[in-house]
Amino acid sequence: MEFKVFKLDGTESGESVNLPGEIFEIEPNHHLIYQAVRRYLSNQRQGTHKTKERSEVRGGGKKPFRQKGTGRARQGTSRSPLMVGGGTIFGPRPHTYKLKLPKKAARLARRSALSIKAKENEIMIIQDFTFEAPKTKDIINILKSLKIDETKTLLLTAENNENVYKSGRNIPKLNVMISDKASTYDLLNNKLILMQKSAVDVLCKSLLN
Repeated sequence: MEFKVFKLDGTESGESVNLPGEIFEIEPNHHLIYQAVRRYLSNQRQGTHKTKERSEVRGGGKKPFRQKGTGRARQGTSRSPLMVGGGTIFGPRPHTYKLKLPKKAARLARRSALSIKAKENEIMIIQDFTFEAPKTKDIINILKSLKIDETKTLLLTAENNENVYKSGRNIPKLNVMISDKASTYDLLNNKLILMQKSAVDVLCKSLLN
């Protein structure tokens, strides 16, 4: 599968990149995609939720009212879950939400996501670029030249480029990541995948090993 390489001004460079079919033209495994996205979202949860049960609520040492003669149900402590200010019955406790997925399954899920994007023509290749200093305006001009400034876009780079990352991090509809670090969720949560030319090889190597 061949994709044209675009210049920074939005015109075609005359070059093309051949994307391997074993990554970009497979039959998507939708169940693995579901599992990979579920794992990603689940692993974002901190699991620090906590409420106090009756043994943890301060106070309640004195019997709130006498045993008999009030017409009310007997109570031994004001910190009973039945009383206002009491503990919580079966309240949430801290625990981990971490899920695991085999490496081969995770890679297949990412290949499936890329195949879906390629089939829907939501992948674009651009020439490599960098900036001397972080400047949001420069990357906005590139997006406008490509006519994708209003599209939720994932920009994949070959390596950690701090100036490119800092230039794009304040743009609401742009996410900048190293190509081999993008998860299945990242690939599907953006309408368009914009890859620098050198990032293609890095991405392919991570998915074929």
